[in-house]
Amino acid sequence: MTSTVKIGPHLVGPGEPPLVVAELSGNHNGSLDRALRIVDAVAASGAQALKLQTYTPDTITIDHDGPAFRISDGHDLWGGENLYQLFRRAHTPYEWHGPIFERARRHGLTVFSSPFDQTAVELLEELDAPAYKIASSELVDLPLIRLVASTGKPLVISTGMATLAEIDAAVRAAREGGADGVVLLACTASYPAPPQDSNLRRVPVLADAFGLPVGLSDHTPGIGVPVASVALGACLIEKHVTLARADGGVDSDFSLEPAELAALRVETERAWAALGSAVVGPTPTEREGLRFRRSLHVVADVRAGEPVTQANVRSIRPAGGLRPDELDRVLGRTFTRDVPRGTPLAWDQI
Repeated sequence: MTSTVKIGPHLVGPGEPPLVVAELSGNHNGSLDRALRIVDAVAASGAQALKLQTYTPDTITIDHDGPAFRISDGHDLWGGENLYQLFRRAHTPYEWHGPIFERARRHGLTVFSSPFDQTAVELLEELDAPAYKIASSELVDLPLIRLVASTGKPLVISTGMATLAEIDAAVRAAREGGADGVVLLACTASYPAPPQDSNLRRVPVLADAFGLPVGLSDHTPGIGVPVASVALGACLIEKHVTLARADGGVDSDFSLEPAELAALRVETERAWAALGSAVVGPTPTEREGLRFRRSLHVVADVRAGEPVTQANVRSIRPAGGLRPDELDRVLGRTFTRDVPRGTPLAWDQI
C-alpha cells in the first residue's frame, strides 16, 4: 500500500489533493528583488509550496572549458554554453536564501530546496527547511542522498533519466540514511521537454513498484501534461515559474507565468476531485436528472374505452410512467378510464 508523506503541513499521497510546488530556479535573473516578487506571485497564485536550488558554480561543477563541460551545440536553450558559466548565471546566492525563505513563510508558503553538497544542507538546516529535493542528475549520488536523509526530513526524489535499478538504489539510500518518507517524481530531464516524452503511464508503475507517493516534475509547456498526470495518480506537481517568459532567463521557455500557475492549482485539484470512485451508477448530484428520464405519458385527453395509439401515448420526458420499451405492449389496448393529457401511463389505466 502506498504511504503518505508529510511536507510541512501538507500530506502527499493517495487520497490527498495534489501539492503544487513552484520552482524558482534561475528565473530571478540575478535580482533578489525579482526573486522576492516571484515569491509574492507564487503565493497569490494559490500554489502551496516554493522550491529553490541551493548551490554555487563551484559546488556543482568546476571552472573548466573542456568539451565535456559544455552543453551540446544542438540543445534548444543552452547550446554550446559552458557549465560553470551557466550555473553562475542561474544559481541563487546563499545570502538570498534567508530573505526568500522569510518572504515565503510570511505568505504561508511551504519552502524547501534542492541541495547539491554539504554546505547547502548546512544552510538549509539553519533555515529549518521542512523537506529536501534530490534533482534528477543527483539521483545517482548516493552519498549525497544519505547525507540529506540524515537530517531526518522527507525527501522528494526526481527520477529523470533513471532506470528502475537506479531509483531503487536511491530509495534504499534515503531510507537507510534516515529520511522521514520519500516521494518520487516522474520526470523527463530535457529542457524544455516534449509532451510525447512525458510517459505519464509510468506514474502508477512507480507507485506500484516502490509503494511510495509519486508526483511529476514537469518541463513541458503549459499545464496540460501535469493535469493529465493527476488522473494517473500524481500527487505532487512541480513546475518552474517566472514573472513573464518575455523577460528571458535560463528557464523561462518552460516556466509558467503567474496566471498559468494559478490555473494549474485550480485544474489539478479539479482533476483530482473528478477521479471520484469506481462506482457505476447515479451520483447524488444526478438525482434531479433521474426525474427527467423519458417514460410513457398520455399526451392527449382520452376517454374510457378509447384505444391506446401513438397519437395519445408517447415516450417523453419526465420519468414516472412505464418504461419506453413497453410501448409495443400497450399499443392497441384500451383505456379503462378517462385520463387527462400529461398523466404518466400506468398499467391500471389500460
